Amino acid sequence: MTTKTSTYDPSQFPAFAVTVDVAVLTMSEGRLHVLLVRRGVEPFAGMWAIPGGFKRPDESLDEAAQRELREETGVDGASLLRQFAAYGDPERDPRMNVVTVAYLAVLSDVPGIVGGTDAAAAALVPVSEILSGQLELAFDHARILRDAVERIRIDLGLTGIATAFVRRMFTLADLRAVYEEVWGVQLDAANFRRSILADEGWVVPTGRRARPGAAGGKPAELYRAGRMWRQGAPIRNASR
Repeated sequence: MTTKTSTYDPSQFPAFAVTVDVAVLTMSEGRLHVLLVRRGVEPFAGMWAIPGGFKRPDESLDEAAQRELREETGVDGASLLRQFAAYGDPERDPRMNVVTVAYLAVLSDVPGIVGGTDAAAAALVPVSEILSGQLELAFDHARILRDAVERIRIDLGLTGIATAFVRRMFTLADLRAVYEEVWGVQLDAANFRRSILADEGWVVPTGRRARPGAAGGKPAELYRAGRMWRQGAPIRNASR
């Protein structure tokens, strides 16, 4: 009995690397922000970028994304990370052919930000500054960010992602601000309130109120997310 010798030779195929990039989105002062790091090494040293780096041989993609986010920014968003796209243009990285798997995380708060490993600094930056071209990002990270925001715009009308942007207890104005900022629209406050309160289960009153604002008046009521958000979303983007 003869055994065929395999003709497969891995050296005949071009080598390439795999990286992960993590787009972390949050609301801050009523505006959509993204977590960025300032690169401390070449290529693109000194430029802002989405946190990320090379996948190690002994870790999964998810593990690499969790590690890079933690090491470069000090943020632990492991439970919220999800893949949303992959990018493999041959010229996207000047070092070599690099395929990156992009992750998305939405956080209500991003505390304890600190640059680490090969990141010289880390900070929250308004998304509008990047999408408008005011701030240039390293690699193809502006494209990755645009795709991440578009994913959120779609999900906002289909899923309960809006509640990930607000804290455990929130006002209806907090929730409305998410829709207005992400969709770039202005919603009528009274109509929004009716849509949210029309069906039981979207929000649950907590019996508490927010702190009084600088303008005075009765503090807004605080709510928490109800069970309905697991099934969809109460607001549709009419402009799409």
